Amino acid sequence: METRSGDFYPTRLERPVENVERIDPVIHSTGKDRQKGPLSEAELASYERDGFLVFNNFLDQATVQKFREDLRAYEDDESILQSEGTITEPGKQEIRSIFGIHELSERFDRLTRDPKILDMVHQLLGSDVYIHQSRINFKPGFHGKGFDWHSDFETWHSEDGMPRMRSVSFSIALTDNTPFNGPLMLVPGSHKTFIPCVGRTPEDNYQSSLKKQELGVPSDKDLNRMIEQGGIKAPTGPAGSLIIFECNTLHASNANMSPWPRSNLFFVYNSVENQLEQPFCGNKPRPDFLGNRTNTEALRPVTETDMRRTG
Repeated sequence: METRSGDFYPTRLERPVENVERIDPVIHSTGKDRQKGPLSEAELASYERDGFLVFNNFLDQATVQKFREDLRAYEDDESILQSEGTITEPGKQEIRSIFGIHELSERFDRLTRDPKILDMVHQLLGSDVYIHQSRINFKPGFHGKGFDWHSDFETWHSEDGMPRMRSVSFSIALTDNTPFNGPLMLVPGSHKTFIPCVGRTPEDNYQSSLKKQELGVPSDKDLNRMIEQGGIKAPTGPAGSLIIFECNTLHASNANMSPWPRSNLFFVYNSVENQLEQPFCGNKPRPDFLGNRTNTEALRPVTETDMRRTG
């Protein structure tokens, strides 16, 4: 398969090729702008080194409870259950993910525009941003399936046309993350290397990949090498904890074999200077709920009055 001119991170190839060392900065703000935000220099250095940051108790329990109530309402809303953006577990009717949640929930939309969060995002990405993708992930007790190892950027690049590594994911736990209910696993330092994946992407691949991802998954050999170098971290913590991770950080999660559900809010910020092009795999673009092309104006922070209205 030929790669497109201007494609700095070729993937979905017919045969394995060498890994690509990252050419984009990890932190895009420079000079004094790097210090303009809530993240300390030590936290910025940790993010630059590992590709992620963890903050326990980022949201208070009262706010988390309101989001959990919203989640239960979504499970009983037939229009949401029938939406194309609602993904069920393979072979089951249990919900796996609901995409585009910032457009369904005013409370979620306001959270994505929380001034403290946006200040962190601006500090990391060095520009105004918009929401590339949002969702709630469900992982019910005993039955929640896992997510295979992958880099989000690999999929967003090949299937959405995201040109460069200038986006960041925020994941907020709605339930306690324990060692037993399938917490997020990350490979420290893996964001510094792009791993090209093998296999041509069929049209509408998302219809199957969102249930079980098979394309865009690095080989065992590549995964073994990356994990030998960086190890695996699986942050645990109470509901309300936040994980920020760089778009190219390898991550995965195991199936939930415990009786305790694991659910989390997930939203992705992309720089307004990194807007989507045609997908690099050569297919038509995925729907907007996966790769937003419609509403890409810079997000503006909500006011304190707006934030109080989320109650």
